[in-house]
Amino acid sequence: MYNLPEEKEFLSVNLTYDGKSFYPILGRTTRMGIVNTDHSTTPLKFEIVNPRYGDGRPYTDLFQVKPVYEWISRYDGTEKNLAEIEAKRKQVNRPLFEVDSTGTFILWNSSTNALITPRAKDSIDLVQNVRYFDLKVSNSGGTTIVKDFMILPWRVQDYEPYSDKNPYNGEIAPDPQDPKNPKKQSYIWPSYMNDIFGESSNQLLRTNDEFKDLVVYIRPFSGGNGHNLRFVFLNKDKNPINPDNFNETNWNELVHGFNMKKTESYVQYDVAYPIPLTNYPTKYTNGGSAKVDFSYSRRGFGGILITAGFGLNFKLFTKGDWEIVFHFQRENPRFDNE
Repeated sequence: MYNLPEEKEFLSVNLTYDGKSFYPILGRTTRMGIVNTDHSTTPLKFEIVNPRYGDGRPYTDLFQVKPVYEWISRYDGTEKNLAEIEAKRKQVNRPLFEVDSTGTFILWNSSTNALITPRAKDSIDLVQNVRYFDLKVSNSGGTTIVKDFMILPWRVQDYEPYSDKNPYNGEIAPDPQDPKNPKKQSYIWPSYMNDIFGESSNQLLRTNDEFKDLVVYIRPFSGGNGHNLRFVFLNKDKNPINPDNFNETNWNELVHGFNMKKTESYVQYDVAYPIPLTNYPTKYTNGGSAKVDFSYSRRGFGGILITAGFGLNFKLFTKGDWEIVFHFQRENPRFDNE
């Protein structure tokens, strides 16, 4: 009636991000970037454009399409078997790296060292090997380009804590207290250890910068079914300790695993990966990590009941057959009564 112009959506030229440099770890689903729309009309359309190395060469490897899991109902840790877990998720095809409808960048856990070259093993990141890209943002009000995002991924780190490996090359990390000594190395430490006495010294065992009485290895093993998780305990001679010695451990609720197999050398479960499966808190997690607790009781002097224990908070990102090994490398723990 009044011949008014068609109303258009608003798109601010001052739309920004909280940061434009990303250093994700390959093999993990990582969400990055928080957008400040500066009151732009939503929804907005986001598109990654002009992917290039620092010397201007284009790249495409980040956008290879691979299957990833998508949850279709909530995982809550009460599932009774692997089939129940798998029924709650499905596989969908996604680019290894993409931007979603909210403007959040996602590197999916389908990314690997073989698909995407990670940052340099010698820690020298040459500009011609660094990836850059721009972001095209649009609505009916127009288009704007946010320029010069940078992504420099770390190589796959199969687990956490990763303190026993060099994150640049995946090799054994040196002892931080004596880095030039080739006979020493860095270890994963237990998250805690309480009231564990040495068999010969009858002194409390401990793990710190000076004493490394109990250390942890997380490593693959052969002969499993492709989704086994095994717990192993070694004495100072690297011989297995019978898990029955840890007589206060709740083996049935140690991890969210199934078909427990307990031998004189290890305890093993069928599990779904990654571990933990989501950030949803369950009785098997602690602050976003999986947790395991091992304990045993014995009689001390005067008949006092001593309950000793140790545990580990950890994550496992890569599907396979893994064992978590607790090695009492200097002195065996005392299990006998006084």
